[in-house]
Amino acid sequence: MKIALLGVGQAGGKVADAILDYEAASRADFVTDTVAINSARADLLGLERIPVDRRVLIGQSRVKGHGCGADNELGVTVAEEDLDEVRGAIDDLPVHEVDAFLVVAGLGGGTGSGAAPVIARELSRLYTEPVYGLGILPGSDEGGIYTLNAARSFQTFVREVDNLLVFDNDAWRRSGESLRGGYASINEEIARRLGVLLSAGEVSEPPFPESVVDASEIINTLAGGGVTTIGYANSQLDRPSRGLFGRREPDPNETDVVNRITTTVRRATLGNLTLPANVESTERALVVVSGPPQYLSRKGIEGSRRWLEEETGTMEVRGGDYPIPKSDYVAGLVVLSGVTDVPRIKELQQIGAETQRNLKARAEQRPEALRDLVWDGDGEIDPLF
Repeated sequence: MKIALLGVGQAGGKVADAILDYEAASRADFVTDTVAINSARADLLGLERIPVDRRVLIGQSRVKGHGCGADNELGVTVAEEDLDEVRGAIDDLPVHEVDAFLVVAGLGGGTGSGAAPVIARELSRLYTEPVYGLGILPGSDEGGIYTLNAARSFQTFVREVDNLLVFDNDAWRRSGESLRGGYASINEEIARRLGVLLSAGEVSEPPFPESVVDASEIINTLAGGGVTTIGYANSQLDRPSRGLFGRREPDPNETDVVNRITTTVRRATLGNLTLPANVESTERALVVVSGPPQYLSRKGIEGSRRWLEEETGTMEVRGGDYPIPKSDYVAGLVVLSGVTDVPRIKELQQIGAETQRNLKARAEQRPEALRDLVWDGDGEIDPLF
């Protein structure tokens, strides 16, 4: 599946960079073009993979290149005011080569949280191709204002895209990990999952998949809108060394191959989702199994697909394979689309609503508190004017 990739805000730009890193390392070809959009000049300068001429600075007249400071209403404003700048970059995209647009943003900050829904809305207005979002939730320990930002952005973003893929930082940050290292590993995890999904149908030389997961399979899985979570797990192979004369590797035991695939897919579904959710609330699903061709079994993939049908209760489960001859792993990727039972989203909305009520109450109390602070009850102090 070929995508046009738009990274909005600091987190969005870094994730877009990581996706391009994965594409280069895996020698895949699924990103047709990339644009980074931000109101902070320093964040744009810190990108490594996205070309300089594909970086768009918005909001200069308001924030002077210093960012929106976690104010996502300001993020909306600068994006709407500078839509011509964004359109100029989008107009250069080779849309005739694109199957879909992917707008990536962190939902807790200012620019990405506010501007991403505006940009998604404009893309949907201009083009007939699907517009998907990738929203990254802040950690619950990052503070109430970031949770409120995420709750407001989520409600808006999910309405403006054809489907919103969600990644929850809370589910992936490891204790004792540095902030920078934690975000880098999370970005790599996002890139790996999207990379496997999008490159599975872009195989241009043998060995070819027996069951191709092309753009139409992904589009049909994401049809209907709502929220999507992606599971991934892998199993390392104990492959013998190839030897001096490149002797052929013996074929593995068929039963072991089938069991490895089904176990890996179950692990991906039940324990490694980007957004923890009740899998029984899934509307549509997709399974992709990758690895060396001799370790890919139609029986194993079909068995995994049937198991996922039973687990989710939906009959719309698609499946396919992605042969990677030199890989030392068998990997299973599971896309659960249209999930509706998501405790983290409910928690996000509850904390966001509580934070919003608290902010409004404090704003109402502030004028009176300020008067109490500056009031000279005895009238002994004369103001300057």
